[in-house]
Amino acid sequence: MKKTKPVKVIDKPQVEKKAEWKVNISAPRGTKLVCKSWQTEAPLRMLMNNLDREVAEKPDELIVYGGAGKAARNWDCYLKIVESLKNLENDETLLIQSGKPVGIFQTHAYAPRVLISNAMLVPKWATREKFQELEALGLTMYGQMTAGSWIYIGSQGILQGTYETFAAAARKHFGGSLKGRTVLTAGLGGMGGAQPLAATLNGAAFLGVEVDPARIKKRLETRYLDVMTADLDEALKWLEEARKKGVAKSIGLVGNAAEVLPELARRNYHPDLVTDQTSAHDPLRGYVPAGMTLPEALRLREADPEEYVRHSMRSMAIHVRAMLAFQKGGSVVFDYGNNLRAQAYETGVKEAFDFPGFV
Repeated sequence: MKKTKPVKVIDKPQVEKKAEWKVNISAPRGTKLVCKSWQTEAPLRMLMNNLDREVAEKPDELIVYGGAGKAARNWDCYLKIVESLKNLENDETLLIQSGKPVGIFQTHAYAPRVLISNAMLVPKWATREKFQELEALGLTMYGQMTAGSWIYIGSQGILQGTYETFAAAARKHFGGSLKGRTVLTAGLGGMGGAQPLAATLNGAAFLGVEVDPARIKKRLETRYLDVMTADLDEALKWLEEARKKGVAKSIGLVGNAAEVLPELARRNYHPDLVTDQTSAHDPLRGYVPAGMTLPEALRLREADPEEYVRHSMRSMAIHVRAMLAFQKGGSVVFDYGNNLRAQAYETGVKEAFDFPGFV
């Protein structure tokens, strides 16, 4: 009988207190291997591509997209993963637990080279508070859908799905096209950044509200977005000009959704289509509360996380009430799966689910 190799226990990485690295990670290109086979080269390139500056939202913090979706738990873990993949044999499997490499097992040539399990908590303790406590201790990581599994490819990965969602809305409500129609949304990050191009491919005049100017600039650089402004009146002027001419145009407005949407509702402005792709699933590191600048919000997030979450939840309630006002005024409104309705409901907006989900 063939003797089994002992399990390789990977040295415990040191818990990182603060990410201060400035990195320029780029996956290897071409046919030259840095690992021992393509079976291990592929996951290494996927991991590194996740953190490429052209792909990730905050690569210096290992954040790929979705508020706090990370590729590795900390920089020590990332380096250990890279080292392990480079030395992994074709009959071994690397085990990753919430962004941390914990062991290498002898398996066989047809087994997976990497097994990943992210953020698994027993249901009784699967709460936001318990997760954040464990994360602060360096014991877990939020991997989102494709950040922690190393298969994120940037906004292009969700572009077709977002296009099809807008196209389905066009077929159901607007005779098959969004030409001459306006789309209002918020959130232009890694996932939401696909919205402007998806909307204009459907012929729409698009207005996307984003609190972080850097994210809007990134969509301009990748040509997913046409123009940018910090002036609501200018944004509406451009939007209405495009709508009247039937021109597909996308506008990024620097602003807070919980401030801009209520103002539009107050003005009795009713877009044809309204949705949202802010990181509402994460009231601490995803959503930015109204009533403060982005730098002020970031300082509060660090100084008093509990107070920050309370501000976020109240802002999400205001945000959803504005969307409900648009619906009552005749707009087609739908949730895009970011938990915004549930957060507002938890904060007291009992009619939050009066507008449907996108499915």
